[in-house]
Amino acid sequence: MRLISICLVALLLLIQFPLWLGKGGWLRVWDLDKQVEAAQKKNDELKARNAKLNSEVQDLKEGTGAVEERARYELGMIKDGEIFVQVLAPGKTAEVSAPVPSSGTGRAETRQ
Repeated sequence: MRLISICLVALLLLIQFPLWLGKGGWLRVWDLDKQVEAAQKKNDELKARNAKLNSEVQDLKEGTGAVEERARYELGMIKDGEIFVQVLAPGKTAEVSAPVPSSGTGRAETRQ
């Protein structure tokens, strides 16, 4: 009787082994589930980034406001008739660059 119960326990363990540790076992499924969650999170972040870029492209295609804003902040450009004033924090010195001739107005602009 003791031999039969030992054999049954051994068979039960042999049956459980693939369920827990095999190719399609619970541990593998749990690991794959975590990978899927990480991939979905990354996809959501990329979708948000793509939506932001898409709206920026639409702004650039449809209106001049976005183009003007980029020209001002990234290239340091100003409109004709505007005066550029830069306020520095106390203790900092301004770097003065050579004047750049403006297009068609005959006056020079200073860029920094």
